[in-house]
Amino acid sequence: MIKHIAVLTSLIVSLANAQQTTETFGGGPNQFNIEFVTIGNPGNKADASSGSYGPNGRNVGGVSYAYKIGKYEISREAIEKANSSAGLQLSLDMRTNWGNHRANQAATGLDWYCALRFVNYLNQSQGYLPAYKFSSSPGENGYYPAKGITSWNPSDAGYDPSNPLRNKGAKYFLPSADEWHKAAYYDPNKSGGGYWKYPTASDTAPIPVEGGTGQNTAVYGQEVGPADINNAGGLSPYGTMAQGGNVWEYQETIEDFSNIIIDTNTSYLIKKGWRGGAFDHYSDAWTFDSGRQDFTSLIRDYSGFRVASLVSDPQRYIVTLVTKYSPDLKNWFPFVTNQITTFNDKEFYRVDIQSITNIPSSP
Repeated sequence: MIKHIAVLTSLIVSLANAQQTTETFGGGPNQFNIEFVTIGNPGNKADASSGSYGPNGRNVGGVSYAYKIGKYEISREAIEKANSSAGLQLSLDMRTNWGNHRANQAATGLDWYCALRFVNYLNQSQGYLPAYKFSSSPGENGYYPAKGITSWNPSDAGYDPSNPLRNKGAKYFLPSADEWHKAAYYDPNKSGGGYWKYPTASDTAPIPVEGGTGQNTAVYGQEVGPADINNAGGLSPYGTMAQGGNVWEYQETIEDFSNIIIDTNTSYLIKKGWRGGAFDHYSDAWTFDSGRQDFTSLIRDYSGFRVASLVSDPQRYIVTLVTKYSPDLKNWFPFVTNQITTFNDKEFYRVDIQSITNIPSSP
């Protein structure tokens, strides 16, 4: 009754040559898109002016590889459609204090765990391994979005000793402190490679606006908000919007930079990074040397996130799938796909990773 399905490398064009791509998730009425931009120039130096960020005063921004990051913050619509598709039960703020909500408005009212659950949904809906390890999944007894997170163990498929929290078999993830900072402030064309003070390619504070896309503008100092994700100020050198203002954004990195979580019963006491300020804050909250640490379980009506991604697909794995209706499998055989799909008019869905074996990357 069980077949092994090999995960195909994505058909998305490599961003080594293209600077921006749009990727589609969900299906039917629950389909939504995320636009990504390439963050290139691997091997850049960390920002020497960012040392006040983090409990150990660690400089951030140096990244040794190319990657992608969301051009925009994640919208309310994307969260709602993911909830409908997979029963994630992710919370959303109803905006009663800051004006009415809209589908394309930046999602707020989520905790850090909700952001990680959303990222896992992106991966598993496309046939990749989940980025983050939880003890329960949507639909299981006792499931709760903020329950049971731990780091991956050396015995787990996809374990990465350099970042035990993120599985290297995942394609999508929450950006780390380094990945987020580089995408916001680094400019390879500034004096041969340097950092701006603000994430709008400027050393001068942006003009505060309620919405718009003007150069060196940002959504901050406002009484209502946040703005729609594609109407939230000027762009960074790499083309991201609203890494300054609109909503505070969660990062993957926890406060001591170890990314090791052992005790699931006390994980809510761990602090993670926040960056970028919000629509009701001021520009000194999101300069290149500013940032916050806060408990992972806290929910704010001005906190959201954006998603990052590998430029190319991760190593492929054989993952265990089972049919929804348990039809006769005698004429079926393993085949290559990049998502949960249909074959011979029989629907599949992923229920468990029962066995994982590394397989060649070529079809």
